[in-house]
Amino acid sequence: MLQRELIRKVKRLEMVTRRKANNRLAGQYHSVFKGRGMDFDEVQPYAPGDDVRFIDWNVSARTGDLFIKKFVEERELTVLLLVDASASVDFGTTAQTRRDIIAELTAVLAFSAIRNNDRVGLLVFTDRIERYIPPKKGRRHVLRLIRDLLGFRPEGTGTDINGALEYATRVTSRRAVVFLLSDFIGADYERGIKLASRRHDVVPLVVEDPIERELPEARALVPLRDRESGALTWVDLASRRHREIFRERAASARARREQLFRRLKLDHVDIDTHEPYIDRLVAFFRRRASRY
Repeated sequence: MLQRELIRKVKRLEMVTRRKANNRLAGQYHSVFKGRGMDFDEVQPYAPGDDVRFIDWNVSARTGDLFIKKFVEERELTVLLLVDASASVDFGTTAQTRRDIIAELTAVLAFSAIRNNDRVGLLVFTDRIERYIPPKKGRRHVLRLIRDLLGFRPEGTGTDINGALEYATRVTSRRAVVFLLSDFIGADYERGIKLASRRHDVVPLVVEDPIERELPEARALVPLRDRESGALTWVDLASRRHREIFRERAASARARREQLFRRLKLDHVDIDTHEPYIDRLVAFFRRRASRY
């Protein structure tokens, strides 16, 4: 991609996603991801109604009056965006491919994080680790993440979610919010998600195209090629049985994935390429905020 074209794409993506992050997600992100705990701020005289558990007995003994400890929320979080760049994310039946949607989601989440003074990092993967940018703060850093995500071309074509999560766990020592953006197609990822979720708050974002759930009816024999393996399968769209087999396999794969997320108690977001993704994000934040 030419440098001038890349700059235009970065500016356009910044304009679109910053507006969405500010207007639709304002307050939602903060209410869900509140930091890792509470920091001591100061002591102050006890007042009726204060929680007696926070009485500072050392200060109270020295002064002869009751004092309590005051705490403030520790706001700074580490946010790590794990982005699937395998060949299958190039698929799409609308004006935008899955890769386009994933890039916008990455930018929206990054701008939401820095708006709350959080540190943001990026890990791009296929069947290997393609690129890792350690977490930092600030708009310039986020623009660098977006530029690198839009400008690079992956070497791999397959998908190794386990490897990406294991790498993320090795390089991130402190607890982090890990957004995992992928189509989750044909990948064995249970071991990686299980291990990563013990240390981090893992949030899978599943980006799907509706045609992957159900094939349309038509008088046509069409080739379906696996973008990662190159395998070619011919499907008769006029055959009801062929369409039913396809639908059943897709439903079974989705059921197994959702069962895994439930078992590990992971919040996840299903993103449909035919619908506004911002609505799904807002609904996710509200749903999660109501439980915590």
